[in-house]
Amino acid sequence: MLKTIIEKNHYLFLDHVDSWQDAIRMSCKPLENDGTVDPSYAELIIECVNKFGPYIVLFPNYAMPHSTENAVGVHGTAIAFMKLEQPISFDPNDSSKDAKVFFTLASVDKDQHVENMQQLFEMLTDEALLEALLTVQSVEDLKKLTGEIN
Repeated sequence: MLKTIIEKNHYLFLDHVDSWQDAIRMSCKPLENDGTVDPSYAELIIECVNKFGPYIVLFPNYAMPHSTENAVGVHGTAIAFMKLEQPISFDPNDSSKDAKVFFTLASVDKDQHVENMQQLFEMLTDEALLEALLTVQSVEDLKKLTGEIN
């Protein structure tokens, strides 16, 4: 999955963002850049978080921004990666809802949505990889994790 993210240029590295809303918008940028999603997709995710709470924060430091399959503004299926150096809070009263690593999902149908989530969850069960993802600062660091660079 990381190799596909690298090949499609679906990654972004930032020092910080000003709000969780900006984090979601920025995490969608790599998908917007190649037309996988429209800018409206980020706004849809923000609306969902406002409505349902920070459901996208899977566990401390890791978020999975997504909406429903075949959401308005989605034209392809992909996963994007974003790493923040400074965590952003989705709930100022709960530090477990802070995130630094974002995997943003977009999918055109239910089957691809489920497949994306399964691939991501398989990767997120690798504790060594989770620790390494917290330290990456560049695409070269991501490539090292995939074994493309020693």
